[in-house]
Amino acid sequence: MKEITDISNFTAEKGSVVTIGTFDGIHLGHQKIIKKLVENAKKQELLATIFTFFPHPRMIIQKDDSLKLIHTLEEKKQMLETLGVDQLVICPFNESFSKMSAEKFVEELLVNRLKAKKVIIGYDHRFGKNRNADINDMKLFGKKFGFEVEEIPAQEINEVSVSSTKIRQALHEGDVKKAWEYLGTPFCIKGKVVHGLKIGRTIGFPTANIQVKESYKIIPKDGIYLVYSIFSEKKIYGMMSIGKNPTIEGKGSTIEVYYFDFKQDIYENNVTIYFLEHLRDEQKFESVEKLKEQLQIDEITSRKLIKENFLN
Repeated sequence: MKEITDISNFTAEKGSVVTIGTFDGIHLGHQKIIKKLVENAKKQELLATIFTFFPHPRMIIQKDDSLKLIHTLEEKKQMLETLGVDQLVICPFNESFSKMSAEKFVEELLVNRLKAKKVIIGYDHRFGKNRNADINDMKLFGKKFGFEVEEIPAQEINEVSVSSTKIRQALHEGDVKKAWEYLGTPFCIKGKVVHGLKIGRTIGFPTANIQVKESYKIIPKDGIYLVYSIFSEKKIYGMMSIGKNPTIEGKGSTIEVYYFDFKQDIYENNVTIYFLEHLRDEQKFESVEKLKEQLQIDEITSRKLIKENFLN
């Protein structure tokens, strides 16, 4: 997959089928649209092209710092490549771009740069300065500049919108199983293993402290989760704690994983952690000993779940 971050200096090798959107959290609804895009492109021997934006337009136009995204830019790239996309245009969304007229956007970027032969967009898609243009305008531009426009039906667009909202809500509630259901794969976070206070090892639960680089990445609600990571092509299960560690004062808010039956030194490594199940909410215990007893119960519960549900 070719990645284009400066479309002003790019010209496609041949014609393309283009779809436009933020594509946050490439869930089953998005995947259906992308599959349609890829099939169309293959049939016409064109390039399957996604035109997306970063940062998310809401972060710029509405100055919304509270918006957390389901997938980071890197995660989005990996998923789109897996789905068979040929070209990914990542357009820096800024004040200047937001003021570009609809016709200039279509003529200069879609037609001249991407050689669009077909544009697949939602019935409610709006674009151009002040989002003044809609799908009817796109159809008129299509006639003017010689490309076909295919409308994604309301049902599919609503499915995308509802799914994204439900995934965010599920993660805010700690319901990682529901997020998995909508995404089609377990929700994951990626981060670097950094040194912590090393308190876990003193009670028999040595943890890897995870530092997530992207501040805009959504993190499930505080609690204890059953998770796994892949090391040397092997699935290693564990328990993740997200939260403020109320039993141990001064520890602050952390993301930590205790991997079962795993001794490898992974400090400074980047790891991907997949969420399988919410085990319980975060609790404050009257002593570290009581915390240790609960963690032992959590591990027994986790191993039972793994054996019953996740081992093939």
